[in-house]
Amino acid sequence: MKSFARRTDWQLQPNELARRLSARRAAGLPLLDLTESNPTRCRLAYPEAQIRAALNSPALLRYSPDPRGLAAARQSIAASYYGAKGEEVKPEQLLLTASTSEAYAYLFRLLAEPGDELLVPRPGYPLFDFLAQICDLKPVSYALAATRGWRIERSSLLAGLGERTRAILAVSPNNPTGSFLASADRDFLLALCAERGLALIVDEVFADYSLDERIEPPCWPAEPPTLLFRLNGLSKTLGLPQLKLSWIYASGPPELLQAALGRLEIIADTFLSVNTPVQLALPRLLELRLPIQGSIRERLRSNLAKLKELAGRSGPAPWRLLPVQGGWYAVLRLPPGRDEEELVLGLLDDEGVYIYPGYFFDFSQEPLLVLSLLTPPDRFAAGLGRLTGYLRRAGL
Repeated sequence: MKSFARRTDWQLQPNELARRLSARRAAGLPLLDLTESNPTRCRLAYPEAQIRAALNSPALLRYSPDPRGLAAARQSIAASYYGAKGEEVKPEQLLLTASTSEAYAYLFRLLAEPGDELLVPRPGYPLFDFLAQICDLKPVSYALAATRGWRIERSSLLAGLGERTRAILAVSPNNPTGSFLASADRDFLLALCAERGLALIVDEVFADYSLDERIEPPCWPAEPPTLLFRLNGLSKTLGLPQLKLSWIYASGPPELLQAALGRLEIIADTFLSVNTPVQLALPRLLELRLPIQGSIRERLRSNLAKLKELAGRSGPAPWRLLPVQGGWYAVLRLPPGRDEEELVLGLLDDEGVYIYPGYFFDFSQEPLLVLSLLTPPDRFAAGLGRLTGYLRRAGL
């Protein structure tokens, strides 16, 4: 064999934190994992009997594929999900995928040639770099300003635009800052993309999990001035990542929209990745989302309240909770002068607490720590206690 493709020339060796975490688990040592974001491992309440019943359909034994997704499944998303939010969405504007990662890959293939560029937010989830590389594209980051509530730093975004820019990505609420896209930034992005002939891709997977009652997710026009692709799926909407169903909601100028949907259909028909049972179950599953989301939201808000309680006790905590509007994560800022990796390694080795360093998410300032608000409450409280004690003993 001559060689592997350059696009897969990744550093496959685990980093030091991953190595020590693996060694600790292999040795059977106690561990308080404050990063757990898999809802199926977080002791949440699910209507198990109803979920099983929804997946028990005689029609699953018949295969009748539709590249865009079964009509009944798309109709249920349009009516039960968007309709409940007051949005009028046509099933023809929806295309089902197995995951949001696949949705991104479809859109990257639709919009860009090898070597083209995409603007992605920083800080953000590291997935974008891998997806862009796999699709032979170049991600160019634009900054979110911490001092302005993680609003888009417009000068940074404009500086990142180039001749080969094909799309701008936004995440609302952002992962991991938890900041919703501000209405002014929404209008700025729509106008800029229309002016430059760019597509706008908005990841809304955490949109149902507002943690600040004063903040509402941005509303989008039914017919935006440019191609707009909004992504969502069952992984977060229902807390059921194993069911593997997501969707693209496409809108824009009619002629451009129809051309995009026609091309997306060919891409989807090439893979036909979404399985039939979950599509058949989707109408019933979406009916179950409110109690599931209620259970998740209660967990998120309870753990967030615990963080705020600790931060407000006499004798200030050696960390500061950054504002969070939504999503499943919280970000803690530590006093300056200490190395993030040194802190998280020491915390793991000495206290058995696993937490993410901020550099995992490409934060420009440090030291920051990122933890999951989905963590079971007893583990969350115990881990926070050990974290606070460790930082105080370290002189922070």
